Amino acid sequence: MKTVAVIVQEGFAPFEFGLACEAFGLDRSDDGIPNFDFRIVTPEPGAIRSNIGFSINIPDDLAFADDADLVVVTPVPRRTWNCIDVRVAGVVRRAAERGAWVLSVCSGSFVVAASGVLDGKRATTHWMYADTMVQMYPDIEVDPDVLYVQSGRIITSAGTAAGLDACLHLLRQELGAELTNKIARRMVVPPQRDGGQAQFIDKPLPEVQSLSLAPVTDWMLENIRLELTVDQLAAKAHMSPRTFARRFKADFGATPAAWLARQRIIHAQRLLEKTDLGLDRIAYESGFGSAAVLRQNFSRVLDVTPTAYRARFACHDESMESVAPVLEIVA
Repeated sequence: MKTVAVIVQEGFAPFEFGLACEAFGLDRSDDGIPNFDFRIVTPEPGAIRSNIGFSINIPDDLAFADDADLVVVTPVPRRTWNCIDVRVAGVVRRAAERGAWVLSVCSGSFVVAASGVLDGKRATTHWMYADTMVQMYPDIEVDPDVLYVQSGRIITSAGTAAGLDACLHLLRQELGAELTNKIARRMVVPPQRDGGQAQFIDKPLPEVQSLSLAPVTDWMLENIRLELTVDQLAAKAHMSPRTFARRFKADFGATPAAWLARQRIIHAQRLLEKTDLGLDRIAYESGFGSAAVLRQNFSRVLDVTPTAYRARFACHDESMESVAPVLEIVA
């Protein structure tokens, strides 16, 4: 991926627009991260007004987006959902047809839906708008309980910060886990969050802050090679198994087993990128036990084999000791 076009239209949301600029538009070459040819485009160049009153000047029309490797669609006002600009929908449709990446943030999914490229596919949007999308686009399988959905090379994301999760998800596929983690650290955000929108709908803040379980998650990472049970983890947290499982899910949006499985994948990614270890050793170090189990889980989660992942992202410049498990997911 070398070129990125961000489509902005009248009534755009500044924060969601800024996510795309932060993820793809900054020069991070001092961290060894390749820069993208990044452009902001709009159907009618000139002053484009935001949904909170100020305007930005955009000199480029949609032409650049027709050749971009990634087309990002920012949110559009609700009043426009029934009259999506056919020029923008055409850009999205052509991008999908030529195999480019398409990524929408929040209500930008309505633009993608209007292009027809999501018919018969799974997608998401902000949970407040999910029912509307179901009514407007019955051929789309709308999932209101996730942060983002990838269907082929089309990624739709939920509201606001979930757009950043989607951007990092795409970057992991293009740049690998190690460079994407560097980007996330620069942003001071977790490289990957588990869970979904459901944990935020009725109860925006968990009853128990994740900091209270930090000693347990640290211990889980230190012992990632081992088979860890809820009973063991609950004992470490000085809780009953039932209370521990409930509080862990409230804090992290995932069960202890699901959270640990994701950490094992992340650790395997880093070992594949940063070491020459064989698959059996990586499986052991990551807690998968055998190369076969590693392959099965790795391929299921990332849709690529460990060998293919290493061929694409290997950069052997660290020792085994420098790639010990680290906490990559927070609530």
